[in-house]
Amino acid sequence: MRNAIKFTAAALATGALTLGLTACGSEKDSASDTSRPLVVGASTVPHAEILTYIKDNLAKKAGLDLDVTGFTDYTTLNPATEDGSVDANYFQNQPYLDEFNQKNGTDIVPVVTVHLEPLGLYSKKLKSADELKSGATIAVPNDTVNEARALKLLDAGGIITLKDGVGNDATPKDITENPKNIEFKELEAAQTPRSLDDVDAAVINGNYALEADLSPAKDALVSESPKDNPYGNFLAVKKGNEDDPRVAKLAKLLTSAEVRKFIEDKYDGSVIPSF
Repeated sequence: MRNAIKFTAAALATGALTLGLTACGSEKDSASDTSRPLVVGASTVPHAEILTYIKDNLAKKAGLDLDVTGFTDYTTLNPATEDGSVDANYFQNQPYLDEFNQKNGTDIVPVVTVHLEPLGLYSKKLKSADELKSGATIAVPNDTVNEARALKLLDAGGIITLKDGVGNDATPKDITENPKNIEFKELEAAQTPRSLDDVDAAVINGNYALEADLSPAKDALVSESPKDNPYGNFLAVKKGNEDDPRVAKLAKLLTSAEVRKFIEDKYDGSVIPSF
């Protein structure tokens, strides 16, 4: 099931064009047509898997016609939501969305928070973070929010110390103590699992860890705590579509007891319900 929903960039572009041509009328007319399927774009793992479970097991009874579109490149999901190629998306956390809206002048809003994917430090060479040697190299995601999140994880794990009050734009320049002289290799988030052969350790997003058959619950040397964690992933829509009855139905299903059980059973602590 993990590999059941994957699309190339070309296929996604074609899909977006098809949706645009199908809509044909104005964006307002399309958005107001609540009789058509709700098209939700999502990262393939675990978001599209969770949505597919809903589509296959819960949606029909709830009167929801759900169309799940898997995106391998999460950076295209907010643009697709903004331009109406998809009605909603499910992949991101609040700091990421805040940065996207600010940089792009968009107004995408969260609807309901569903789960947390704990960020983790992984290694093929080490069995514990204590084994990191002086001058070791750690790969971290290079986008603003996830790099800051990675550095905060390393700070919490006692590997480095960040200056007080650092926010979601922290970089290695904000490190005040680096006793092991750790060197940082900044990579696209999707590339971090592939770097494990070349670095001593890597901080990897939960969804990419799952795709690489790594278990945040079992394999991570250091992992985020779910307590008061601001990085929960949520269903999001373009502002004005929050009251779409199809969106309301999906939000209710995403936070149902059935979905909680599905997440807990399938991901065994690697994905944690936030409701």
